[in-house]
Amino acid sequence: MSDLRLPSVNKILISGRLTRDPEVRYTQSGTAVATLGVASSRAYRDPKESTGWKEETCFVNVVVWAEQAERVGNTMKKGSAVFIEGRLQSRSWETDDGTRRTAIEIRADRVQLLDKRGDAQPAMARGGDVTEDEGGGQLNDDDLPF
Repeated sequence: MSDLRLPSVNKILISGRLTRDPEVRYTQSGTAVATLGVASSRAYRDPKESTGWKEETCFVNVVVWAEQAERVGNTMKKGSAVFIEGRLQSRSWETDDGTRRTAIEIRADRVQLLDKRGDAQPAMARGGDVTEDEGGGQLNDDDLPF
Protein backbone atom coordinates (compact mmCIF):
# COMPACT_ATOMS: atom_id res chain seq x y z
CA MET A 1 0.00 0.00 0.00
CA SER A 2 1.37 3.43 -0.91
CA ASP A 3 1.45 6.41 1.39
CA LEU A 4 -1.73 8.37 0.81
CA ARG A 5 -1.41 12.10 1.38
CA LEU A 6 -4.71 13.68 2.31
CA PRO A 7 -5.18 17.43 2.14
CA SER A 8 -5.53 19.10 5.51
CA VAL A 9 -8.93 20.80 5.24
CA ASN A 10 -11.09 21.71 8.21
CA LYS A 11 -13.51 24.43 7.09
CA ILE A 12 -17.10 24.98 8.24
CA LEU A 13 -19.64 27.42 6.82
CA ILE A 14 -23.03 27.50 8.53
CA SER A 15 -25.96 29.86 8.80
CA GLY A 16 -28.80 29.72 11.25
CA ARG A 17 -30.31 31.35 14.30
CA LEU A 18 -28.93 31.63 17.82
CA THR A 19 -30.72 29.26 20.20
CA ARG A 20 -29.76 31.31 23.27
CA ASP A 21 -28.12 34.60 24.15
CA PRO A 22 -24.32 34.46 23.76
CA GLU A 23 -22.48 33.71 27.02
CA VAL A 24 -19.25 35.69 27.36
CA ARG A 25 -16.62 34.65 29.90
CA TYR A 26 -12.99 35.65 30.37
CA THR A 27 -9.86 33.52 30.73
CA GLN A 28 -7.43 34.15 33.60
CA SER A 29 -5.36 36.27 31.22
CA GLY A 30 -8.40 38.43 30.34
CA THR A 31 -9.21 37.03 26.88
CA ALA A 32 -12.94 36.99 26.09
CA VAL A 33 -14.58 33.68 25.10
CA ALA A 34 -18.19 33.53 23.89
CA THR A 35 -20.24 30.37 23.52
CA LEU A 36 -23.20 30.26 21.18
CA GLY A 37 -25.83 27.73 20.24
CA VAL A 38 -26.87 27.75 16.57
CA ALA A 39 -29.79 25.98 14.91
CA SER A 40 -29.41 25.42 11.17
CA SER A 41 -32.31 23.98 9.19
CA ARG A 42 -32.73 22.52 5.74
CA ALA A 43 -35.90 21.73 3.85
CA TYR A 44 -36.12 18.68 1.62
CA ARG A 45 -38.65 16.53 -0.19
CA ASP A 46 -39.08 12.99 1.05
CA PRO A 47 -39.45 10.81 -2.08
CA LYS A 48 -41.33 8.19 -0.04
CA GLU A 49 -44.09 10.61 0.92
CA SER A 50 -46.19 12.95 -1.18
CA THR A 51 -47.06 15.28 1.69
CA GLY A 52 -44.59 17.93 0.55
CA TRP A 53 -41.57 19.29 2.30
CA LYS A 54 -39.89 18.13 5.49
CA GLU A 55 -37.49 20.08 7.65
CA GLU A 56 -34.39 18.88 9.44
CA THR A 57 -32.61 21.00 12.06
CA CYS A 58 -29.03 20.60 13.26
CA PHE A 59 -27.98 22.14 16.58
CA VAL A 60 -24.31 23.03 17.06
CA ASN A 61 -22.20 24.78 19.68
CA VAL A 62 -19.86 27.56 18.60
CA VAL A 63 -16.90 29.15 20.41
CA VAL A 64 -15.74 32.69 19.57
CA TRP A 65 -12.56 34.28 20.96
CA ALA A 66 -11.09 37.70 21.77
CA GLU A 67 -12.51 41.01 20.48
CA GLN A 68 -15.00 39.18 18.28
CA ALA A 69 -16.39 37.35 21.35
CA GLU A 70 -17.07 40.67 23.07
CA ARG A 71 -18.72 42.08 19.95
CA VAL A 72 -20.95 39.01 19.59
CA GLY A 73 -21.92 39.26 23.25
CA ASN A 74 -22.81 42.94 22.91
CA THR A 75 -24.68 42.80 19.61
CA MET A 76 -26.41 39.44 19.22
CA LYS A 77 -29.21 37.72 21.09
CA LYS A 78 -31.36 34.61 20.99
CA GLY A 79 -33.04 34.42 17.57
CA SER A 80 -30.40 36.48 15.73
CA ALA A 81 -29.71 35.22 12.21
CA VAL A 82 -25.98 34.57 11.77
CA PHE A 83 -23.44 33.30 9.26
CA ILE A 84 -20.43 31.56 10.80
CA GLU A 85 -17.16 30.62 9.17
CA GLY A 86 -14.71 28.51 11.12
CA ARG A 87 -13.40 25.02 11.78
CA LEU A 88 -14.31 21.96 13.81
CA GLN A 89 -12.45 21.39 17.04
CA SER A 90 -12.79 18.75 19.71
CA ARG A 91 -12.08 19.01 23.40
CA SER A 92 -12.14 16.49 26.22
CA TRP A 93 -12.51 16.79 29.97
CA GLU A 94 -13.17 14.68 33.01
CA THR A 95 -16.31 15.23 35.10
CA ASP A 96 -16.31 15.31 38.89
CA ASP A 97 -17.34 11.64 38.99
CA GLY A 98 -14.40 10.63 36.76
CA THR A 99 -16.36 10.20 33.52
CA ARG A 100 -14.49 11.24 30.38
CA ARG A 101 -16.47 13.62 28.13
CA THR A 102 -15.75 14.85 24.60
CA ALA A 103 -17.38 17.66 22.62
CA ILE A 104 -17.05 18.64 18.98
CA GLU A 105 -17.85 22.28 18.28
CA ILE A 106 -17.20 25.04 15.78
CA ARG A 107 -14.31 27.40 16.51
CA ALA A 108 -15.47 30.55 14.74
CA ASP A 109 -13.04 32.63 12.71
CA ARG A 110 -15.84 34.95 11.54
CA VAL A 111 -19.35 35.64 12.82
CA GLN A 112 -21.60 37.88 10.76
CA LEU A 113 -25.05 39.12 11.74
CA LEU A 114 -27.60 38.55 8.96
CA ASP A 115 -30.61 40.37 10.42
CA LYS A 116 -32.02 43.25 8.39
CA ARG A 117 -31.25 46.86 9.23
CA GLY A 118 -34.82 47.40 10.39
CA ASP A 119 -34.51 44.71 13.05
CA ALA A 120 -33.88 45.77 16.63
CA GLN A 121 -30.15 45.03 16.55
CA PRO A 122 -27.43 47.49 17.57
CA ALA A 123 -25.76 49.26 14.65
CA MET A 124 -22.36 47.87 15.66
CA ALA A 125 -23.41 44.38 14.54
CA ARG A 126 -24.24 45.49 11.01
CA GLY A 127 -21.14 45.34 8.82
CA GLY A 128 -18.80 45.16 11.79
CA ASP A 129 -17.81 41.53 11.60
CA VAL A 130 -14.26 40.66 12.58
CA THR A 131 -11.94 38.18 10.94
CA GLU A 132 -8.42 37.02 11.69
CA ASP A 133 -5.71 38.08 9.28
CA GLU A 134 -2.88 35.79 8.21
CA GLY A 135 -0.71 36.91 11.12
CA GLY A 136 -3.37 36.06 13.68
CA GLY A 137 -4.30 39.70 14.32
CA GLN A 138 -7.76 41.20 14.09
CA LEU A 139 -9.16 43.13 11.13
CA ASN A 140 -12.57 44.75 10.90
CA ASP A 141 -14.43 46.74 8.26
CA ASP A 142 -13.03 50.03 9.61
CA ASP A 143 -9.49 48.86 8.75
CA LEU A 144 -10.29 48.52 5.04
CA PRO A 145 -9.32 51.49 2.83
CA PHE A 146 -12.46 51.27 0.66
